[in-house]
This record gives sequence, structure tokens and C-alpha cells, in this order.
Amino acid sequence: MRSPRLAALELRRFGRGKLPRAALVALLLLPLLYGALYLWSFWDPYGRLDRVPVALVNDDRGATADGKRLTAGDDITEGLRDSDTFEWHEVSAERAHAGVEDGTYYLSLTLPADFSRRIASSAGDSPETGALQVRTNDANNYIVGQISRTVFSEVRTAASTKASRSFLDKIFISFSDIHGRTVEAAQGADKLNGGIGKAEKGSEDLADGLKDARTGSAGLAKGLKKLDKGAGDLESGSRKVADGTRTLADKVNAVDSRISPFLKDNEKSIGDTARLVADSAEVIRGHLSTLVKTAPVAADGARTASGALDKAYADRCEKPEVPDAACGELKKAKDAAADVAVVADDLDTLVADRDGDLKKLRGDLATLQKQARALADRAPHLSEDVADAVSRINALDKGAQKVAAGADRLHTGIGTARGGATDLDKGVGRLSTGADDLNGGLFKLVDGSEKLAGGLHDGAGQIPDYDEKARDARTSVMADPVRLASRDLHKAPNYGTGFAPYFIPLSLWVGAMVAYMLIAPMNRRALAAGAPAWRIALAGWLPVAAIGGLQTAALMAVLHWAVGLEMAHATATVGFLFLVAACFAAIVQWLNARFGAAGRILVLALLMLQLTSAGGTYPVQTSPDFFNALHPFLPMSYVVEALRRLITGGGPGPVWQACAVLLAFTAGALALTALSARRRQVWTLDRLHPELTL
Repeated sequence: MRSPRLAALELRRFGRGKLPRAALVALLLLPLLYGALYLWSFWDPYGRLDRVPVALVNDDRGATADGKRLTAGDDITEGLRDSDTFEWHEVSAERAHAGVEDGTYYLSLTLPADFSRRIASSAGDSPETGALQVRTNDANNYIVGQISRTVFSEVRTAASTKASRSFLDKIFISFSDIHGRTVEAAQGADKLNGGIGKAEKGSEDLADGLKDARTGSAGLAKGLKKLDKGAGDLESGSRKVADGTRTLADKVNAVDSRISPFLKDNEKSIGDTARLVADSAEVIRGHLSTLVKTAPVAADGARTASGALDKAYADRCEKPEVPDAACGELKKAKDAAADVAVVADDLDTLVADRDGDLKKLRGDLATLQKQARALADRAPHLSEDVADAVSRINALDKGAQKVAAGADRLHTGIGTARGGATDLDKGVGRLSTGADDLNGGLFKLVDGSEKLAGGLHDGAGQIPDYDEKARDARTSVMADPVRLASRDLHKAPNYGTGFAPYFIPLSLWVGAMVAYMLIAPMNRRALAAGAPAWRIALAGWLPVAAIGGLQTAALMAVLHWAVGLEMAHATATVGFLFLVAACFAAIVQWLNARFGAAGRILVLALLMLQLTSAGGTYPVQTSPDFFNALHPFLPMSYVVEALRRLITGGGPGPVWQACAVLLAFTAGALALTALSARRRQVWTLDRLHPELTL
């Protein structure tokens, strides 16, 4: 009997009663329990988050920034209430804490009291970060906590963006202010450049003037040096003069105290003698002819008078302690008398000898007469003349002392002036050097101010000056400068569609597993009849493969029309699932045929290995190395990847690869089943008395 007839006979058994028919219906609908019900249960969980109760605590007290009232907490609260994210319950902090703890609320979001103040601080001197406080309890539901992190990340981003817009708007306004101030600074720099140019010219003139001043101060210092030396000499000389006049005054005063009384007492005698000499000289001059007679007499008289004056002078003036200056007048009288005596003697000698020159004698007599007459005239005033001389000497002494004191002060002052002139010369030298440096610096400053003015003008041109519209546009961009330009090449519209490639093959595997609980993996009639092994294998595989096709049709119909699964390639998906059902049937058949009752356990174990290594939920790379190692060797790995391309779209490469793998697994499993059938045709003690029966 051929394999199709054997398969038909196997299926016909399910039409012989109500229970077999019910079993067949249950067998056909069983994949719906794994596929349709599972996918339906979390088909679009994110679309129903508005049913999840969440506590909202708004403790924000608001703040004032730049004279405006900021209520960030109220704004966020209003936005959350208007959103479809979670079922918000605005409660107190205590109620929220208790609700999260006892499961009334899955989580809580708290806006702290200083939330607005911290946001407003971004424009102040001490910016602070505002914090949204989220409390979760994984004991209530772990997935909700994970979802909340994504949702609240968006809330945080929105709040941060709003705060950033306010802060950046102030920055752009500041740019406009800076632009205006920079323009003013550039204009000021132009004026500064002009002023510095004038200052540079003035510094040049100052440097030239200080050079001249340096020359003058050097000359002044040299002149004062010489003057100081001269003042020193003057001081020394005037001091010596003062000392001399002091000595002279002391001696004159001492002599005056002794001479003045004598002069007062002998003024008449001195005058008379002088007149006598004068008269005698006059007579002699007039009577030279009578000289011979009178010369001896006159000589005697002159000698007598001279002797008297000599005696008086010797008594009064020839003592060591009496200065010559004080006895000047007396000495004149004495000398005059001596001269008269000498003349008289000479005259007498002349007259006696006859050898004299009378003409010369007349001249001498005239001189004698004049001097004697002068002495006679001054004789009455000798004491006054001496007193006057003493007075003058004392005055000279006082003047000399003043001159000496003045010379000392002059020397001291000139010394000070000399030091000052030296310091002045050094100072002027430093000023000259500084003026040169100043001129050089101002020259550089002129160049620098030109560059500054040019730079400020260029900077003013580069600093933006935004109007309100431009500020709004730029603030919007900079507040959220990086946006996720997400582009899904083949987007799954919902959570269920994304997981369908994982649950559909699971359902078909379970369907094949349960089918071989009701249908023998190898046809007993064919075994008993000694049919070829390959025919026995096909006869046991075809009924379950057919049931798998019906299971696939029922499952996909419900998923598409009842649940709402949309497939990019619907026909190819269904056709591919027929191949999947056939492959799974061949694998389950071989495990049951080869291992008997233990094969059912192996089928379940292989299902678990495939589910954990197929990468149906998370990428397989996130699984431990053991599952990564199994991944390329199990058929469900290829089935999941191919179904993703067929349902959501994409290149056909993985689909063709999966088809090749499934055909290889199918052929291999059928060959192994045929080999098992060959072995089953030989009876052994194990077959007669199996160790385990399920």
C-alpha cells in the first residue's frame, strides 16, 4: 500500500466517533493557544499604558526669574494629564509612597518643591539641576519599571528643552547686547587710536625736551659742583677773615682803651708841633737864603720835637700787646716829626756842605709842610679818628662773622643743591629713558589700538544680532540640537507583530508535538506488512504534515482577521509556514520513532533549547555563550529570522536560507525515521518489554 493511502487511513480514524473528531478539532486549534492567545494578550501593551495607574506628586512651589513667575511643576503636571501615557493620579507624597508599596500604583513621579527654582537658577550665578523623582517597585511589575524609564526620559527631555529654550533665549539677547556694546567699543577704540596718536606725538616732544633738559641738568650739576668747591673755598677764606678780624678787633679794643686817653690829653701838643714844623718848613722854603743861619736852629728844634714824639710813641705804642693799626695816627705824627728832623738835618747838612740841591730841597720842604700841616689839622681829632677806626674795625669784625656764617650756609645750601642737581640729572636721565620707552610703547600702542579698533569692528561684524524671530528659530534648534531621525526600514506596527515570528513557530512545534501524541510516528500496519522503511516513514509523517498545514491555516487566519496581524508577504508567509510545519513534524516524528516514550521528553527539551537560542525576544548575542553556540544548529533560529522578513519586510536572503535549512532538516529527519522503521521491523526483547511507556 502506498504512503498517501496509509496516511489517509490514519486520518480516517478521527472520523469514526465524536471523541476522535473532538480530538482532531482540538489538535487543529491547539496552536491558537500558543500563537493567537499569546500574541493577543500583549498585542499592543504600549497603546494601553493609559490604563496603568501611576501616582503624580506636584510639590513644586514655583519661582520668579527676571520678574516672571515660573511654574514648571504645574506645566509638566498639566502636560502629563493631557497625555495618554499612564493613568495619572495626583496625590500627596505620603499617599504615593504607600500606593507604590502596596501595589495601588505601579510607580510614582514627584516634582520636588524646589523644581522651578532649580530650573530658574540656570540664568543665575549658581545654576542647579532640577530633578524629577521616580519611584518604582519591581515587586509590582518589572516591565512597567522599564517602560517608565523610557517615558520619563522623554518627560525629562521635554522639561530640559523648555528650560534650555529660556536660557538660550537670554544668551541670544545677550549676543545682541554684546554686538551693540562691541560696536560702541569699536567706536571708542577709534577715538582711543586718535588720542593715542596725539599722545605718541606728545611723548616724542617730551622725549626731545627731556634730552635737552638732561643736557641742562648735566651742566647744572657740573656748575654746582664747581660752585660748591668755590663756596667751600669761600667758606674757608671767610672763616679765616672772620677769625683775623676777631683777633684784630680784640687787639684794637685793648689798645684803644690805653691810647684814647693819651690822645685826648696831647692833641694840642701834637697839633702845635705839627704847625711848628709846617710853619718852619714854610719859612724855610721862603727864606732859603737864610737857611744857613737858621738851619742849625731848625734842625735842633725838629730833632727835639721828633725826640718828644718818639718818646711818646715808644712809651705808648712800642709794646708787644699793642697793634700797629691802633697807633696809626700817632705813628704818623712821629714819622712826620722824624721826617722833619731828618729834613732839618739834611737841610743843615745841605746848607753847611753847599752840596745840596736847593730845588730838590724846596720840594722836600713842600712835602714836609703839607704833611705837617695835615698833622696839625688832624691833631685835634686824633682821638675821634682812633675811636672811629676802632668802631670800623668792630663793624668789620661783625660783618666778617656774618660773611663767614653766610658762606657756611651758602656752602651747605650749594652742597645740598649739588646733591639735588645730581639727583635731578639722574632723574632727568631716567625720565628721558622713560620718555623714550614711553614713546616706543605709545608707538606700539598706536599700532595695537589700530588693530584693536579693526578687530572690534571685525568682531562686531561677526557677533550675531538676532531679532525675535531669529532668536526663536535658533533657540528651538539649540535647546534640542540633536534629534533622533529614526527611520525604520521595515517597521513593525505594534508589539505583537514584532513577536509573531517567535510565537508562530512555537505554536507549530507544539501542534506537531501533540499530534504525535495521538498519531503513531510509524504506521503499525505498514510495519506489520513489512513495507519499505521509507514508505513507513512517509506514512507516519504525511498525516501530521497535513494537520500542520491545517493548523497553520487556522492560526494565520485568526491572527490576520481576528488579532490584526499584517504581513508584508502574506502568501509567502503562509507557504513558508507549511514548510515549517512539515519540517517540525519530521523532526518530532523521528524523535518519537527512534526514542519511543523518551522521545516525547526530548521533543519538549529540544523545544526549550530552540526557544532560548533562537533570538526571538532579545538578540541572541545578549544570551550566554551556550545559547550562542546552539543558535546556528537549530531550525527555529532560521525560522524566526525568515518570518521577520516575511511579516515586516526585508530582503529574501534569510528566507531562502531558512527554506534550504528546513528542507535539509526534513529530509534528514525522514531518513532517520526510515532507519528507525527499519530497526523496528526486527523484534527485540526491548520492544516486547519496554522500560518506559507513556
